[in-house]
Amino acid sequence: MNKRNQKNNRDAQPVAIIAAGNGDMGFIREVKERSGTDLSACFHCRCCAGGCPFIEAMDYSPHGVIRLAQLGMREEVLKSATIWTCVGCHTCSIACPMAIDMAAVMDALRGIAIESDAAIAEPDVLDFHREVLRSIERYGRTHKLEIMMRYKVKTRDWFTDMDVGLRMLAKRKLDLMPSRVRNTKDLKRMFRKNAEGGIP
Repeated sequence: MNKRNQKNNRDAQPVAIIAAGNGDMGFIREVKERSGTDLSACFHCRCCAGGCPFIEAMDYSPHGVIRLAQLGMREEVLKSATIWTCVGCHTCSIACPMAIDMAAVMDALRGIAIESDAAIAEPDVLDFHREVLRSIERYGRTHKLEIMMRYKVKTRDWFTDMDVGLRMLAKRKLDLMPSRVRNTKDLKRMFRKNAEGGIP
């Protein structure tokens, strides 16, 4: 081995090894049915990882989550922080040569994780999602200030990002009072149907 190859090997980042056991091969079908996306089409070109703005906060890259699902590693996928870190910006989907809708996949995985009572890797993210949904249920749209205040009360994290909040208030990015949609009947019916379906 020449000196250049030796140096490259020393500088290489450690690679996470996926130890596949007897996987749940029905899991990928379940994700496909719920997301409308065929995960088998992924050939792991890593374009999704290359463009993701949140990749450094993830424990697995987006294609890594797909690989785990392909191997039927249900528990590993549902306990992953990646499915909660993804913000659904569609950067990966735009870059994907197979047009895999990763945002839909992550939504499906989050739903399965909640329904399965899996250990949530990022419970604060789930709390924030729930506050957003409660705001939509109340007003038909998001009231950002109330969402932030309720989230702060729940997490008891009072001062983190306070400077950002004050700047948003100064720039009138946060309304003090919520605005409501006129017709909330369809909205209430949608939330009622969702609750009857047993989805948290």
